Amino acid sequence: MASEFDFEIPRNGTASVKYEGRGAYFGSDDVIPLWIADMDFAAPPAVTRALAERAAHPIYGYTLCPDSLYDALIGWLKKRHGWDIRQEWILLSPGVVPSLHAAVMAFTRPHESVVIQPPVYHPFFSAVTAPGRRLALNPLRLEHGRYQMDYEGLERLCAEGARFMILCSPHNPVGRVWSQDELVEVLRIADLYGVTILSDEIHHDLVYPGFRHTPLAALADNPPHVLTAVAPSKTFNIPGLGLSALVVPDAGRRKALRDIYELFHIGASTPFGITAFEAAYRGGEDWLERLLPYLAETRDFVAGFLDRHAPAIKPIPAEGTYLLWLDCRELGMSDAELKQFFVRRARVGMNPGITFGAAGSGFMRLNIGAPRRIIAEALERIAGAL
Repeated sequence: MASEFDFEIPRNGTASVKYEGRGAYFGSDDVIPLWIADMDFAAPPAVTRALAERAAHPIYGYTLCPDSLYDALIGWLKKRHGWDIRQEWILLSPGVVPSLHAAVMAFTRPHESVVIQPPVYHPFFSAVTAPGRRLALNPLRLEHGRYQMDYEGLERLCAEGARFMILCSPHNPVGRVWSQDELVEVLRIADLYGVTILSDEIHHDLVYPGFRHTPLAALADNPPHVLTAVAPSKTFNIPGLGLSALVVPDAGRRKALRDIYELFHIGASTPFGITAFEAAYRGGEDWLERLLPYLAETRDFVAGFLDRHAPAIKPIPAEGTYLLWLDCRELGMSDAELKQFFVRRARVGMNPGITFGAAGSGFMRLNIGAPRRIIAEALERIAGAL
């Protein structure tokens, strides 16, 4: 039977970065765009209804965040992840990336080191280097087709003086959902060396059967040195509405972050972002429960197709997110050649792995958040080009 997620919605003419920005990014509009991390699915009906109702009021002025918005997030985190938080811990911002920059500036000094674990979401790099901090790279290890954290490397970097770490959980782009044991070890090292961690958990709701996301802060009863970034943007496909939350249990750290927010006038007062944020968490759960199996089926479809028709490309089994990490090293191409092959020959637009750091060399990131016919057409193009 056809799914609601099989319905193709034209996005041309909406100023979509994914579609109307592909020419600038790939040098061609003749590619199936499966790159930037938003989905080609309609947002939950609860969100579109709430936005229509808000749009019907003709004044779009500065807007407060009502208590009901905080209640919606608190209830969602409790129900979906078993995590109890308080309203006063929540700081709102236009997105997770501004929060990354603010946290690095608040909790490190110029030239101090910040740990990240590549291959990883590329704004992690600029969040460290733009304000004049040093990257302390602790690359993930690919062992038997599954990525692992290098705890010895992490402890060495902390012993050498790193006092801040940005953790990606679930991990973009490799699709790992870290286990409790893995996260406990990260906390042990952080406690030992006095390291503050910002855990980017923006993909926390997008987890496949057999795996479970654990909020890092929930493992140790909300320790003061753990900050957690969450948002409805990836879960409910509303990233363009620009509202996220940073959960900061420690009052001193909240003040330090507020000072940075105020310095750069970082605010979160758009009426549509506020409306969508609350509506998604209050009314989007049924939609999410239909989305997750669709994504899981697409993930498995991609793996089966590549195994049969393009075995030199090996997808790393994704445990979460709608992003697949494709190991293309057997193709024997340089990173520049890989990008040209997929754009010019296959006419499929993906993110080159090298953009996620040197550890991503030889890989590509595929966004499967699209109707399955589109994914199938992209795979047919790749197989044909090979």
